[in-house]
Amino acid sequence: MSSPENSALGRAVPYADQYDPSLLYPISRAPKRAEIGVPHQVPFMGADLWTAYEVSWLNARGKPQVALAQITVPCESPNIVESKSIKLYLNSFNNTRLDDVSQLLGHLRADLSEASWRGTDQNGSVGVRLIAPEQFDQQAVHELDGVNLDRLDLECSQYTPAPELLTAAFDEQPVTETLASNLLKSNCLVTGQPDWASLQISYSGPQIDQAGLLRYIVSFRNHNEFHEQCVERIYMDLWRHCRPTKLTVYARYTRRGGLDISPWRTSHPQALPPNIRTARQ
Repeated sequence: MSSPENSALGRAVPYADQYDPSLLYPISRAPKRAEIGVPHQVPFMGADLWTAYEVSWLNARGKPQVALAQITVPCESPNIVESKSIKLYLNSFNNTRLDDVSQLLGHLRADLSEASWRGTDQNGSVGVRLIAPEQFDQQAVHELDGVNLDRLDLECSQYTPAPELLTAAFDEQPVTETLASNLLKSNCLVTGQPDWASLQISYSGPQIDQAGLLRYIVSFRNHNEFHEQCVERIYMDLWRHCRPTKLTVYARYTRRGGLDISPWRTSHPQALPPNIRTARQ
């Protein structure tokens, strides 16, 4: 399977403006999951919610068309698809004539699904929704709900993941609460460029110490890892150190190259969160 270092990230690449699904570059989830102790049968459910803001193609008469694309990649898929490769792939439609929007939708679903399951004997499906220009003004902006951890006035000194900062009140009554922060920052695994995110944690179980949790979130500040991998690391650290009975971790990363990624992981069946962007996205 392809490695991050061999992707188009951080490299000058030719601009392809004719449809080319070979541009998609899958990266196996398995090595990073093994690094944080995730077994072959993953102990969570969820998906990666992508929004593509720069989707364009030509209709049958050569007139440019535009849309937004919302893409849902199940976390059970064996691969992530590297984000720059998706950008290059979407650009390959820019001078491609298509009969109608359903043809574009068909290409997106088939190609992204194939890349997400490439290299295995399994088949799966990626969800794709196109939002037409007449629907643009219906797109909402909403911040993540929850108790604001960022209100805490505290000293921070650790900037690489420090799960030992996580503690919970195991000898007290369990709680159910939702916590949120805008202070999650990590760096791209390959280029080292900063990635900014808002984070929401919902759980039931021993009450998590909020100061320790905020320091833990801040500890990702100099950490190099893809968005999906950071969220799974946070999920597993909380699960092991705080021992909740239910847990959901959701991060909305700001867009880069016309794409934003919002990984969502949960311990129990529930509906996907609505793909509503935050102000920074």
